[in-house]
Amino acid sequence: PLRAAMLRFIAGYPGIRYGIYFKDLISGAEFGINQWGVFPAASTIKVPLVLYLNELVAEGKLDWQDKVVYASELDWQGGAGALQFFAQDGYKYSLRVLANLTITISDNISTRMLLRRLGKENFKAYLRRLGGTVVYPNGRNESTPRDMGLYLEAVLAFAKWHPDGRRLLDDMANPIWHVGLPGKLPDHITVAHKEGDLTGVAADIGVVYGSRPYILVVMSEGVPNDEIGFENIATLSRMAYDFQERLAGR
Repeated sequence: PLRAAMLRFIAGYPGIRYGIYFKDLISGAEFGINQWGVFPAASTIKVPLVLYLNELVAEGKLDWQDKVVYASELDWQGGAGALQFFAQDGYKYSLRVLANLTITISDNISTRMLLRRLGKENFKAYLRRLGGTVVYPNGRNESTPRDMGLYLEAVLAFAKWHPDGRRLLDDMANPIWHVGLPGKLPDHITVAHKEGDLTGVAADIGVVYGSRPYILVVMSEGVPNDEIGFENIATLSRMAYDFQERLAGR
């Protein structure tokens, strides 16, 4: 019924292409709508990147206090983030600071610094180990809703055995943007998520901790503007939340 309701909703926006993945974390029930479709990942890719860093630290291969030196010719990027306004060549930032900035304010420079430190090819291999099927095809930052769902499950699995995983979920639950998955949910509901947007693109992936927690991934392409893009994601998220709450009440 939830899938059918979502299909009816997105049918009202024929100019927007959607990909959705949903999983009930109590029953394991799941469904997808164009879940294998390839979409621009935008900043949602930052979640598995920081998860990869967390796992390397947990394995003792890196330390949170290890520093990365900022190099403008390699790392500068505009858009989201704060480092673009005050980072200078030679400044050093710990892996912990870079991880936090990457998730909570979606800092593009901290992301580039982490990717440079960890190695893009290493990161791509990690995504494939997690089960990713679409990994930077032809160098493009693209993925599928189903792959993003796998990466969220990997975050949850890591959090079950290591406290750093719980900290990652806490960072995801406390970003500066809350217009997507949490946008129309009650304020007391924790949503560990990561939004991403580009021109014509809006996406949000996360875990909603309602009475019946669930994973929801919504990726969209062809949105006329960010406001409509994330408004629709918020509506789809509310549909999932209401459905799950009704199940919990049975």
